[in-house]
Amino acid sequence: MTATRRFTAACVQTTTGTDMDANLAAAAEGVRRAVDRGAAFVATPECVSMLVMGRQNALAAARAEAAHSAIPAFADLARETGAVLLAGSLSILRDDGRIANRSFLFGADGTVLARFDKIHMYDVDLPNGERYRESSTYAPGTATVVAETPLAAFGLTVCYDMRFPHLYRDLARAGAEVITVPSAFARPTGRAHWEVLLRARAIESGCFVVAPAQTGVHACGRETWGHSLIVSPWGEVLADAGSEPGIVTADLDLDRVAEVRASLPTLGQDRAYAPPVRIDPRRRAAE
Repeated sequence: MTATRRFTAACVQTTTGTDMDANLAAAAEGVRRAVDRGAAFVATPECVSMLVMGRQNALAAARAEAAHSAIPAFADLARETGAVLLAGSLSILRDDGRIANRSFLFGADGTVLARFDKIHMYDVDLPNGERYRESSTYAPGTATVVAETPLAAFGLTVCYDMRFPHLYRDLARAGAEVITVPSAFARPTGRAHWEVLLRARAIESGCFVVAPAQTGVHACGRETWGHSLIVSPWGEVLADAGSEPGIVTADLDLDRVAEVRASLPTLGQDRAYAPPVRIDPRRRAAE
């Protein structure tokens, strides 16, 4: 009989500020605590090394990948703990002067297994007056990633990507069993949409979803929702970190992925259809 593929996953929830050394120390403490609780995979939030607002501040905080001190710090932490480790996202300065919001997956030996640049840009005007234009500073990614590891096949996404369900179905079809969604979700949209969207993405893809999040009031003045979640392929919330910094863990049984997809085989049931035709009865009446 084949052994069950099972491991413990963890989310580290932080209130990242503008001091990179302090931010990395807080993230490392959370990772070590999670590993002490048995986690073999630990995920940290979007903007884990620095959270700033404004184009000039973002450009000043970004570093070229080869010069970004957070990358060797996470590599050392992965080697120290023996965990597969997700650095939710770092601000990586590109050759064209724009920034990539880049997620890094590290193996237990500290090697970078995969990189993923956030694809969908957070360009919104919220009802409370908050306005965000990520595309004015950040360059959208163009490639999707599924990374094979000894634990599972991980599909990588970042924050606003979660509003685009076709991405998650594509990752599942490419073999993803666990999809990561490191985030710094704003409070108004977090309160309304965070849990329901993550549960929907898990159900639609038949994947576990691991979504570490920023929380609280940050030094730059931004407020984030928190509630890091781990969700099963059936849409069950296995862990919720609440609104304070900390960690949550959950056991992931990967046999559940196959079970759910067998019972609801939607990934193989897409059908081609014609584009929608808009019918306006008022126009017909006028004719």
